[in-house]
Amino acid sequence: MSAQRIAVWLLAAVIGFAWRNAAFGEEGAVSRDEATRILAHGPWPMPWTPDPSNRVSGNRRAADLGRKLFFDEGLSQFGALSCASCHKPRLAWSDGRSQAASAAGLERNTLSLFNVRHMRWLGWDGAADALWAYSLRPLLDAREMAASADHVRNRLVRSRELAKAYAGVFGEAPSMHAPEEALANAAKALAAFQEGITTARSPFDAFRDALAANDRAASRRYPDAALRGLRIFIGKGSCSACHSGPMFTNGEFYNIGVHNASERKTADSGREGGLKKLREAPFALMRSAHDDSRGKAAATPSTHPTDERRHPAFGAFRVPSLRNVALTAPYMHDGSMATLDDAVRHCSHRTADQPGAVEERIERRFPFTKDEIADLVAFLRSLTAAQAGSLRRGR
Repeated sequence: MSAQRIAVWLLAAVIGFAWRNAAFGEEGAVSRDEATRILAHGPWPMPWTPDPSNRVSGNRRAADLGRKLFFDEGLSQFGALSCASCHKPRLAWSDGRSQAASAAGLERNTLSLFNVRHMRWLGWDGAADALWAYSLRPLLDAREMAASADHVRNRLVRSRELAKAYAGVFGEAPSMHAPEEALANAAKALAAFQEGITTARSPFDAFRDALAANDRAASRRYPDAALRGLRIFIGKGSCSACHSGPMFTNGEFYNIGVHNASERKTADSGREGGLKKLREAPFALMRSAHDDSRGKAAATPSTHPTDERRHPAFGAFRVPSLRNVALTAPYMHDGSMATLDDAVRHCSHRTADQPGAVEERIERRFPFTKDEIADLVAFLRSLTAAQAGSLRRGR
């Protein structure tokens, strides 16, 4: 029996146990259908596996090199910016700004790096299909770090500390590698560091596991407002149609009307532009720089990433994870929503642009009431861990 089938069987067994043992008749108890939907959002943490496209994924020495590179302003062309300039640990690995700061100005909000190892597509537009490839974009973007392959290799060569760490991970000094190879290796070390940035367990996780174990005493510790909001989230609001699974995202791309997508000359093209970048990217899973000798990482999902007939790409953006969402304001791809209340209120009046069966599931005829918005916000806050997160050290 495959690991995937075993996981499905175990989830079904847990759900069945909860169905048989949940106190359905008690005041405040969840229904059988609600229990099924709640349990599908866990358990947390998810199993961690190395990235097959990155041979140093999960490697502790690579993660240590990646940490050095992450905070190194010398990687930027003018020595003034590092990855941490926008992804600040104290600000939940984001920057608290509507749009990221840069010399030329950027139009998008900085995504947090929490749990990036579990993402299938990276960035608001999904222009990268691997974490190490995603790490290259800010390095090479002329509006951000404005580096080049030559500049990155020179930085690695000229820094005694970085050169020694690089050789310890990749077996040779950076001076022995062509600029493009050194650049790709630096990105893989950066990914080895970032893949360890994870969120700890939240109050929701404690409630979800108490429900699975039929631990009534533990489940009663979950705030009443959060439970009411959770019921709206999985019920009337159909929020879990897109914010599904343990990560609270299905990883897909939708247009929820944050801007006027009809103005094609001025509006951010979102996924449409991301697909174009992905197809043209010199570093992607469909190219030769990945390390998956079996070729599975470069298979169909990257070559044919979406069905644009069912999911229109223009103006669509990736559904963000909601874990630790209370720490990552402002919200939406353009940072136009300052608070969780603003984001919930916007979603209250919108139906995502999803043709077919999914649209039927998330159709909403009436907006949320003021009290329902407050309860939804209480639930969203319960997805934030008491400790902001942790760093996985690797093997």
